[in-house]
Formats: sequence, C-alpha cells, structure tokens
Amino acid sequence: MSRARSPAVSPSRRRLLRGLLAAAVGGVTGGAAYGAGYERHRIGVVEYTVPVPGLPSALHGVRAAVLTDLHRSAMVPKADVERAVDIALGARADVVFLLGDYVTYGDARYLDDVADSLARLEAPGGVFAVLGNHDDDRGTFASLRRRRIEVLRDARTRIALRGEEVDLVGIRFWTRRVEDIARVAGRRERFSLLLAHDPRRWSAAIELGLPLLLSGHTHGGQVVLPGLGAIAARKYPVPEGLGLDPRSTLFVSPGVGTIYVPVRINCPPEVSVLTLAPAAIDAP
Repeated sequence: MSRARSPAVSPSRRRLLRGLLAAAVGGVTGGAAYGAGYERHRIGVVEYTVPVPGLPSALHGVRAAVLTDLHRSAMVPKADVERAVDIALGARADVVFLLGDYVTYGDARYLDDVADSLARLEAPGGVFAVLGNHDDDRGTFASLRRRRIEVLRDARTRIALRGEEVDLVGIRFWTRRVEDIARVAGRRERFSLLLAHDPRRWSAAIELGLPLLLSGHTHGGQVVLPGLGAIAARKYPVPEGLGLDPRSTLFVSPGVGTIYVPVRINCPPEVSVLTLAPAAIDAP
C-alpha cells in the first residue's frame, strides 16, 4: 500500500515552527505562573456607576462595597482576605454586601478564620450577607451571625440608606424558582434590592420587577483568554460587571478568591464599590 508523502519542510522552516511552538508554550506557562504567583493576590478596588431603574432620588449616590467568593482555603491565604476587608473599610461605603462562598467546599477548618476577618467590617447602613453554593447552610450562617453579620437566608429586612427605607432581599444559592423568590421578596411597597450569589437569578428579578440584583459566583471566569474571553463563565448572563434591562440592573463582581486552580489570568481579584445612579430613562 502506497502512502502519500508530506511536503518537505526545510530546516529553516522547521526551526521557525519549533520557535513559534516554544513561544506559545512559554506564553501559556509564563501566564499561568504570573496568574498563580502574582495576579491572584493583586486585590484592588474597582469603582462602578450602576444605573438603576426607578431609583429613589434619596438613593442617588449611595455607595455599596461588595465582597464575594473569598474562598478562604489552603489556596487563598488569610492575608488576601484581610487585604480585601481593609479595602472595603477604606471605601467608606454606606453599606457592605457579602455575596457568598466564604470558604471552599464548606471546609469548616477555615470558617471561623474568615468570619473573624469579616467581623471588622462596618458601614452606616450595616453589613449583610447571603450564602453561596460552597457555604454550609447552618455552620456558615451561625459563624457569621456570631460576628453580628446579618445573614439573609431566604429573608427580607428593611434598612435605611441616607434616610430612605429600602427592602433588602437575600436568597440562598439553592433558591431558584421564581415563585420562591417572590415569596421572599413579598409585596414591594418601597425600593427593593436583591442579593443572590448566582447571577442567573436575574431572569427572576426581571420578571418580578426587582430593580437591582447584586451577585458573584462567576469569578469573572477566573481565566480570561485574549480573543476567547471568560470561557468558564459563558453560561451566565454576564461574566462580570453590568447587565442592563429596562426593568432590572444586574451587577456581577469577579470576587476575591480562586477555586480548582490557584490562578487568575486577565481577571484580577477585586473589591467592587458601587455608586447607585438613576437609569437613563429616569434621569431628569
């Protein structure tokens, strides 16, 4: 049986191809080393202006600090969590929101450790938390509550921000059905803000007319590749930042920690600081 022969490749072309391959491999391994050794610890503060449909005038300019996906573990050291807390305190926000996944896989060894760090948080409007998919429904709840952090475990509370009453609605990661979220939200007699670890609850927020949803969970994709984007976060409405609808605004924070692999590439960890603003159609 005869076989077709591949076209001959000159020695100079082979050297060029080997060089290109080596550069590509070096770029990948170098990027991974950078993401593991440096970028995942480079926690910064990122400021966002968040347009909100129907925002009461008293809430224009309210500032909220958002920490999410801390994932305290052997992979995420206490120093990173402490740095994030320091940044949130330095933002001098009106209110602080914690959006879940405080440890990884519910690891109780780190639970009190991360809760002790979060206990330093304070804000005029209070500090409020919801639970993520890595959080034990009882242990995490109890640990945070012992530090006087109010955990909204499928619950609603009324708070005051700059003199305006707001209904704060918080749901667990596992609360998904629109009717269950509607039950927690109750009758909306004032401005309502929804906290949910998973941004896929945005469709429910839109259906229920909840004007603002704050989420985490995506890690911003954790690894964002040029030309390909955040591959791991494609199933979410947005991998990070803002999603806009005439009835509801979504904000997704890329968070602080890492999971599966201790790497962040083109997706540095952050404490998100949000300034609420009227949506364009609401502006005078």
